[in-house]
Amino acid sequence: MRSLSRRHILQGAGLAVFGAVAGATVARSSIFPLPASASAATPTPAPTGTSSPTSPPDRTFVSTKLTTPHVNVWSSSPTASGLLFAGPMGHGSNGLIMDNQGHPVWLEPTGAGVTDLRVQTYRGQQVLTYWSGQGIGGHGEGVGVIKDSAYRTIAQVSAGDDVKADLHEFTLTPRGTALLTAYPTIQRDLSALGGRTDGYLYDCQVQEVDIATGTVLFAWKASDHIPLDESYVRPSDDASADGSTPRKAFDPYHVNAVDPRSDGYLVSFRHTHTIYLVDRTGAVTWRLGGKRSDFTIEDNAAFAWQHDVRQRAGGVISLFDNHYKDGTTGTSRGLLLAVDEGKRTASAKLELARGGHRGNAMGNVQFLDNGHYLVGWGSDPSATEFAADGTPVFEATGIGNGSYRVYRSPWTAHPEALPDIAAVQGNGSAMQVYASWNGATEVASWRFLTGETPTSLAEAVVVRRTGFETTAAVAVAPHAVVVALDAEGNVLATSAVIST
Repeated sequence: MRSLSRRHILQGAGLAVFGAVAGATVARSSIFPLPASASAATPTPAPTGTSSPTSPPDRTFVSTKLTTPHVNVWSSSPTASGLLFAGPMGHGSNGLIMDNQGHPVWLEPTGAGVTDLRVQTYRGQQVLTYWSGQGIGGHGEGVGVIKDSAYRTIAQVSAGDDVKADLHEFTLTPRGTALLTAYPTIQRDLSALGGRTDGYLYDCQVQEVDIATGTVLFAWKASDHIPLDESYVRPSDDASADGSTPRKAFDPYHVNAVDPRSDGYLVSFRHTHTIYLVDRTGAVTWRLGGKRSDFTIEDNAAFAWQHDVRQRAGGVISLFDNHYKDGTTGTSRGLLLAVDEGKRTASAKLELARGGHRGNAMGNVQFLDNGHYLVGWGSDPSATEFAADGTPVFEATGIGNGSYRVYRSPWTAHPEALPDIAAVQGNGSAMQVYASWNGATEVASWRFLTGETPTSLAEAVVVRRTGFETTAAVAVAPHAVVVALDAEGNVLATSAVIST
């Protein structure tokens, strides 16, 4: 039944919601704005700083003005090591690191638009990376950001050739380069798809850029290699994106993932349902999926509207198979394909599905160090960790109104910024003090000191850290400070002194 239903869905997938996300917006930055005509497969998100009627209010704190959605978690057995990295939409924090209890560890503090927050390696060191910029109707214009373990920006990577880096991909390679995508607008004859002869489209591009110098080492344009009639979308699908003007540019390709191989790059086009192997000259070596597939694909391996295509060891290609659009049926899944490039065959090695999760856009599959897999469900605001056999062992739900991708990685950080402290006076001789340190990963306890003057502070209490913000009751005093301590009682950092 699975293979028949999936093949049926693919054969009927003739139309698409235009843009990367249906109905999802991002707090403050609006990374994924959509045309007004686009319908939503997920609930319409609440305005910035609010929650939907069925979700709890956002988490707020006393010691900082930062906010974040309430994330609920479930687990049945131990998970892989590390923290979770996400980009909640429609809530106070676009970039979020959280623990296995769903408690925040780091909240992007500036309100910048963030996608693809994750840990990567640069010059032999772990770094925090993400794309940041402005959404332009389903894609983005911005830069890739690289931060060290103190959350200091050590590099920003821009696309070259007078185009802007798109939000869909920012992958670092061992060569000291970054893979980027871009969506420049060009004029093109769209009559092959029923559009105007003098129309406009997004000419999806792939670039490999040297991080240190900004030199473009590889540049590839979809219009030079991929005919328009490979697309499953039409200009007539959406009047606000019909290609009639540059502001209404048509998106026949929708590039959303690039992954390096020794012989070139895997490139994913959502709107053609195809994975392309592009060699280093720019030639297309083969197509997997779509209308002109070079591979025989078993029914249960058929995919559509896919994201996050990655080359894995042993001839495996992983992807997030969104598999449906608005107006069709079906569920989404993480999918591991066994691909024989010699025989030109592809079969399903492992399917990662749970509870009817349906992400009509976004989504990813991560291979974890202990053999587990993490699936981010994209516009379905959840992430599930699966054991090696596909059994779910952990799940986080309520990740805002969706998250482009979700990852799990070990991460140790010592923020350059100092801890935050606040005090709230009580009705008698006690006051409540609060402490937090955005992004710190090694705090085990907090030492609060109080006193009559900033120079006469004495220890009032030491308390165990209890989540992002820790609170304690102390005797009323005019001044207070807090000290962050590690598991051995060593001082990590001290806040500024405040007047209470």
